Formats: sequence, C-alpha cells, structure tokens
Amino acid sequence: MNRDQDHPDFREFSIATQAIHAGRHPDPVYGAVCMPIYQTSTFAFESCAQGAARFAGSEPGFVYTRMGNPTVAALEEAVAIMEGGHGGLATASGMAATCTLAFTFLGQGQHMIGTDAVYGPTRVVFERDFARFGVEHSFVDTSDIEKVRAAIRPNTKLLFIESPANPTLQVTDLAACAELAREHGIVMVVDNTFASPVLQRPLKLGAHIVMHSLTKFINGHTDVVGGMIVCESAELTDRVRSVLSYLGGTMDPHPAWLALRGSQTLPLRMRVAQQNAQAMAELLEAHPKVEWVRYPGLASHPQRELVKKQMDGPGALISVGMKGGHRAGVVLLESLRLPVLAVSLGGIETLVQHPASMTHAAMNPQAREAAGISDGLVRMSVGCEDQAELLADLEQALERCPD
Repeated sequence: MNRDQDHPDFREFSIATQAIHAGRHPDPVYGAVCMPIYQTSTFAFESCAQGAARFAGSEPGFVYTRMGNPTVAALEEAVAIMEGGHGGLATASGMAATCTLAFTFLGQGQHMIGTDAVYGPTRVVFERDFARFGVEHSFVDTSDIEKVRAAIRPNTKLLFIESPANPTLQVTDLAACAELAREHGIVMVVDNTFASPVLQRPLKLGAHIVMHSLTKFINGHTDVVGGMIVCESAELTDRVRSVLSYLGGTMDPHPAWLALRGSQTLPLRMRVAQQNAQAMAELLEAHPKVEWVRYPGLASHPQRELVKKQMDGPGALISVGMKGGHRAGVVLLESLRLPVLAVSLGGIETLVQHPASMTHAAMNPQAREAAGISDGLVRMSVGCEDQAELLADLEQALERCPD
C-alpha cells in the first residue's frame, strides 16, 4: 500500500488536527513517523537527464537545499495548510521573509504603505535601507482605514500590515484593507506573528500573502530563528520562491525540523498562554499603579468588536503603561521572578521587555512616539506557566513599583 496516496487532505480538518499531522508523511524507506532531518547540501541524480529535468522544473524532486529540502518542505506544507494558503516558503529568519517580500514586489520609484507600530527592524529596513534604492514609504495607523486610503499613491505596490501591531496591539480591519488593496492593484502582506494561524487567517480575509517570524509562536520554544511566507496562489508562490532562492535567505533543515516539531503543540500552547494573558491583563487593569493596559481580550480595547469578528481569540501579548512612567516600568520588569527579561515573544515561557529601549530602539524617537510606542510602555508575552503562580508574581512586582 502506498501510504502517501492514503494521506488525508488535512485542509479539510480543524487546525488542532492540522498542527499535529499536516506536512508529516511517514518516511517511505524506514517508516519513521517523525520527519527525518535531511542534513544534506545536495541531492544525487539517477542520470544527467533527471538532473536536467529537475533544474528545468519538469520533474519533481530536490537538487540543492538552498532551493528545496524534504525537511524544510514538510514545514512549509504544514504552515501553508494551517494558514489556508497555496504554498509555504521557509526563510532563515522573520526579517529574511520581510526583505524577500520587499525585493519581490518593490523597485526604484515605487511606494509601500506599512503599519506605523510595526516590528522595529521591519520599519527601519524600509525607512533606511530600501529608501537608499529609491523605494518610497508611508507608515500610518492602519487601524484607521481612511488613513490607509489617503496614503495610497499611483505608484503604491505593497501594503504591509501587522495586526495585532507590535507592541501597541492595535488591530487592523484586514478584510477592509484587502478590499482596498485589490481595488488599487496593491499586494497586501500581513505579518501574522502575534496571532498565529490558530487565532487569525489573513488569507481567508482577502490578503495576498501572510508571513511569520517562526521564531515566535509557531516554534514556541525559544530555540529557533526562522521565518515563513505563505501565498494565496501558485503564481505568487513561484514569484517569491525565485527571489528567495537567489537572495539565499532560505532555512536550514535542522531548525526546520525543530520548528516543525514545535508547531505540533501550537494550538495547545496558544490556548493556555491566552488564558493566562487574559487573567494577567484583568489584574493589571484593576491595579492602582497601572495607568493603562492594551490587550485585545479586554472590553476597553478600542477595536474589541473587530477582534471578535476577525480573530478566534485575543492572543497572549499585553502592553502596559505604569503611572510611575518609565522608572516604574523598569522596576516592574526587574521585580518579576517567573517571567524572563528578554526580547522576542511566543515562547512557552513568559517574556517581558521594554520596546522603546530594546526591540524598537532603532526607530526614530519621534516616529516611535507618534506610533504610540511610549518610553513607559512595557510588553509582556505571556507563556504557559501555572496561572496562579504567574498572578502572584505579578502582584508582588507591582507592589514594588513607585506610583
């Protein structure tokens, strides 16, 4: 019996089942249930004709790991199925994914629009590096569709949205932006890192492309750096794949194997982390030393109704502003005992950091302030620790903070 022929189409299953089974085909040689790590740079051909056919694309198969690898392909298939896309392209990092998309869709004299409170290096690479090659940019509050509409120019080719935004947790109406982008012939990319495909599927809301930092929720164990691009069609997938292959920002099979393994528990981890985040956000909002809390699961979130409409949950990221300002934020961060003071997010452990001086420090201070990334903002990526112990630790840290 050919086991691969009997492999179900996991696009028809729930995401909980997809996370465990999608992309994972039993090894045809030894029957290994777990995808092997094909740690090889190149692949042997049976004949010169086969080698020529594979390079020409007329015969399926692998030729060189920069251009494709079985372990990497399994990860790409798994994430593409979870996102509801045509094909996945694994990259060496989230920023490799961002830069690949920029190289694919932007050229000299063309224009992009981006979310103002986007991941710091994403904004910097457009403002500083792509601007050197004549690419124009506008960063606006994409949660206001009229600001997006006003920013469109005749030469606009790319709309790059992060929702929820990093680190303000502003939520953008993806369906409305997708309709606007398609009306004007603009490619719309959504960075779905904060939500993961468990909570949000931008392609189903009309986006052309979705991308991730695999480092975060999809891998979930703070031990891999990687990225992923998922396109809606074969045409877009082939177009981006060609650029990615020539730029060389592809993923190695070993981190691909780790990310594939980590992705199997994504729905379980996200469920627990989200429950913990909701409880922590409610505690913070009720505390007298806290000035404000931004969390999509709170009734006070400005786009709460939109969150309910386009997401399957509010996620595990919280942004907090202390009444004592930056000094109180530092005390809070340094007084927590269970959360780890470190950048990144989406790990099984709770991570806390100060964006203005860390992840978004390279941004222009005026642009940072205009995007709502104040010096007093503290970001928490809530993990899967015991909820009661996390809350008790947060309580004792808050008590140490100045008013």
